[in-house]
Amino acid sequence: MSYKNKIAGVDEVGRGCLAGPVFAAAVILNSKIDRTCLVDSKKISFEKRILLSKYIKNNSIYAVGVAEVEEINKLNILNASLLAMYRAIHKLKFRPSMVLIDGLFAPKKIKIKYKTIVKGDQKIPAISAASIIEKFRETYL
Repeated sequence: MSYKNKIAGVDEVGRGCLAGPVFAAAVILNSKIDRTCLVDSKKISFEKRILLSKYIKNNSIYAVGVAEVEEINKLNILNASLLAMYRAIHKLKFRPSMVLIDGLFAPKKIKIKYKTIVKGDQKIPAISAASIIEKFRETYL
């Protein structure tokens, strides 16, 4: 597999839930992956999300981070989401040269060049991929 540009897309899931942990995924796409199929996870069917999740996992480097309920209670949901993102980024097999994060905020401790992108899951294939992986995983908890 080829990873010319080690740009990671990051998204979280579970922030809107009333209970349970919050998760985040970080994805570095293989340069040969078909980016045209990577769209906002909320705009694709459950069945397609399953197929895309497998496709992404087989053609990318990815990692998942979590912040537990106790951390949410201690930090608040926003900071716990950012912690889950931080953990996902740092669990990646390769250190990305750039991180593109869905939303307005980035983890405070991040020491990698980054950019936050509002509605990034609708604009950036790597963020869409992270969203797809997380929404699929969330279904099977």
